[in-house]
Amino acid sequence: MTTTLVKPLQPLRAAARTDLGAWPVVGGLILIAVVFGSLNEHFLSAENLTNLALQMAATGTISLGIIMVLLLGEIDLSAGSVSGLCAVVMTILYVHHAWNPLLAIAAALGCAALIGLLHGWMLTKLRMPSFVVTLAGLIGWQGLMLYLLGRGGTINLPFEGFLARLSDTWLPPWAGWLLAALIVAGWSAGSLVDRRLRREADLPVGSGLWPALRLAGLAGVLAVAVLVLSADRGVPLLLVIFGALVVGLDLTLRHTVFGRHMYAVGGNAEAARRAGINVTRIRVLAFTAASTLAAFGGMLAASRLAAVNQSSGGSDTLLMAIAAAVIGGTSLFGGRGRAYAALLGILVIQSITNGMLLLSVDSSVRYMVTAAVLAVAVAIDSLVRRGQPK
Repeated sequence: MTTTLVKPLQPLRAAARTDLGAWPVVGGLILIAVVFGSLNEHFLSAENLTNLALQMAATGTISLGIIMVLLLGEIDLSAGSVSGLCAVVMTILYVHHAWNPLLAIAAALGCAALIGLLHGWMLTKLRMPSFVVTLAGLIGWQGLMLYLLGRGGTINLPFEGFLARLSDTWLPPWAGWLLAALIVAGWSAGSLVDRRLRREADLPVGSGLWPALRLAGLAGVLAVAVLVLSADRGVPLLLVIFGALVVGLDLTLRHTVFGRHMYAVGGNAEAARRAGINVTRIRVLAFTAASTLAAFGGMLAASRLAAVNQSSGGSDTLLMAIAAAVIGGTSLFGGRGRAYAALLGILVIQSITNGMLLLSVDSSVRYMVTAAVLAVAVAIDSLVRRGQPK
């Protein structure tokens, strides 16, 4: 009996030992596009895809911060509240105290960094679990946000001001194509430099066919994206900002000492400590970066709504940010994941939400579908981790 039950599971276990990277997410996106595109012709229209790009920027930026703590095997439940609080701080300084918008943004980001430092200190010095630390932050920072808003509850941003125009700025077609060309050129240069460094270090260098195929795929995706977005209003500036944050964080994690230490601590904190890595410093910096990115995401959301209110950073913002990171391939157990997980994950989440809204699906069904997708992503992560050698 035992043998007959184990045999059907062998293919699953074999698949679990294979790191498929982002391909399952890409396949899921294609399936989502086919399903919703066939059910509603407006889903793949240039106007709807442009709106989708705008919707994903704020929550995707918060998800980048979530990835920083997930890489360590920790969690940050305060990201939503921090995003709302810092957006309120920025708006109060800009609207009520007539600060320069850039100074208001810098002050709000500084506030977020201090919050992250506090969370990291409580985690490392007081030995409090990150779940408890950030759960207290979720409640406390939300309370402070409500206190700052006062009885009015809403502060509007000037429509013609710098902050509100961030979400209403679009690149002309030539700028979109130029940006795509620069990205492809940068990717090519990075690949060539990496191969040269590997040769100089006497490390194995694989065939150039696979990098060439990846480069062609990237160029094709960027060309389609620019073509579709330019057919409506153009490439939105919010998407460019989010993309720049993704690329910057990915380069930091993969090509800096700090990034390598992040993966080492997330993989095995004790081994990292014995190797001479300052585990405490890495954890504090990760929580500081997480809160700072959450604040930046809150500012992008405020720009898109041209206001902050009592629901800023609330509702399902935190849950969507965590779900995006996990669905994109970041492990809940630490040590595995990339910044591109936020981009892919939030694209999946927002595509499902957008498609069901177009079909007038009840919100209860939308939540259940999103929960099912998240559960499948965590199950795959657990299988991959179980299939890896100890």
